[in-house]
Amino acid sequence: MLQVALGLFALGLLAIIAIFLIPVLSDGTPGLWLYFAAMLAPLGFLVAIVFTLRSGRRSR
Repeated sequence: MLQVALGLFALGLLAIIAIFLIPVLSDGTPGLWLYFAAMLAPLGFLVAIVFTLRSGRRSR
């Protein structure tokens, strides 16, 4: 589950970088799908937090 979280977060970061690079490298605007892909970063972060809380030790 941690690998899934890291993968989602990395894909989201790549989408954010692409959003900033597309106007610099071309005269176009980023597509709507790229903005939706950027929302994978917080989703991956949330999955990582859930994984951390579920795999932590329980207090007595």
